[in-house]
Amino acid sequence: METEQQKRLRAARRVVIKLGTGIVTHSDGQFNAELLESVARTIAELKKDGRQVVLVSSGAVGLGRGRLGLHRDRLNDMVMRQACAAVGQSLLMHEYEKLFQTHGIQLAQVLLTEGDFVDRTRYSNLRETMEALLKLGVLPIVNENDTISTAELDYLNIRAGERIFSDNDRLAALVMSHIEGDVLVLLTDVDGLMEFGPLGAKDATGTVIPLVEDISPELKALALGPSEGGRGGMLTKLAAAEIAMQSGGIAVIANGRKPDTLNRIFAGEPIGTVFLSKTRMAGKRRWIAYAAGVRGRVIVNAGARDALTEGKASLLASGVVGVEGEFDAAEVVSIVDAEGTEFARGISDYSCGDAQGMIGNGSSGAATGGRANGRASVLVKRDNIVLLDRK
Repeated sequence: METEQQKRLRAARRVVIKLGTGIVTHSDGQFNAELLESVARTIAELKKDGRQVVLVSSGAVGLGRGRLGLHRDRLNDMVMRQACAAVGQSLLMHEYEKLFQTHGIQLAQVLLTEGDFVDRTRYSNLRETMEALLKLGVLPIVNENDTISTAELDYLNIRAGERIFSDNDRLAALVMSHIEGDVLVLLTDVDGLMEFGPLGAKDATGTVIPLVEDISPELKALALGPSEGGRGGMLTKLAAAEIAMQSGGIAVIANGRKPDTLNRIFAGEPIGTVFLSKTRMAGKRRWIAYAAGVRGRVIVNAGARDALTEGKASLLASGVVGVEGEFDAAEVVSIVDAEGTEFARGISDYSCGDAQGMIGNGSSGAATGGRANGRASVLVKRDNIVLLDRK
């Protein structure tokens, strides 16, 4: 009998495939044309089958490093990394042009930064561009614009120490969510999410977890550090899979170094780790929770937290005890409790200065106890609040 994941893979019409640095390049920084030929062949077959495909590819920095003859340690310097990206991006697209021209597939280069997701206008424009490319039958090849993108963001833009993008895992998931994709495939240099036996056991090899329906803290504890050639590790892939699941889609993490992995995935073979969604978060709420950059923090008291998490209320100024960071009205803020634990995000109706004035410091807002025109001032409306899973 056909499983749920096989049914959904067979029915998928819009697919996002992400290739990690270890798949795109050899250890010496050269393009891995032999391995990528198998990927290109499967993508061509998917497109002939009527599916729309977006390819998110790492590798520009590695190719640039290889062309310049630099040691990997030199990539620890931000400016040097950006310089390698500038050299490598054209090399990357040239290699893909050669690879896909034999299949008659037209390519488009799409370079993105976190700002393309944070800004609502650019976010909408990106959607329209991607839709147009897919309707034209073009294969968009997406990469982070490492040449101008900064590696270190302000701490307020980071949740749990993660960057907006990390080795394109998060970028691929945001693209998949944005275009309402059905499947996100993350091809990496490991077989999937691994579960290892007790430390010191004779059998030190791990076994692949074949199916995940809930990304729990225990599951995240299994994630390892960064891969050898790229910035992303298993934790970033779990975060990407979580976005795919919240989008109502399916995600697969599999070893792209093995022959015909991509073809086997869409043939329904049990390979890698498959993530199946239970629910689907609405598009605007996904943007607030995952895509929008957090511009500041709003600290609330216990009563306000209970009202938000249990009563599904709006955030009133009377429940706010502090404001941190710089943000304007209509920008996304992190909502944290008195201990600093983030439990929600939302679009603020006021700038940081106005919000600060509403909770004290002798302003007109303070004089009315955070009330405007005799009514409690709403800092963040309920429809613009997304509760975050912090189990």
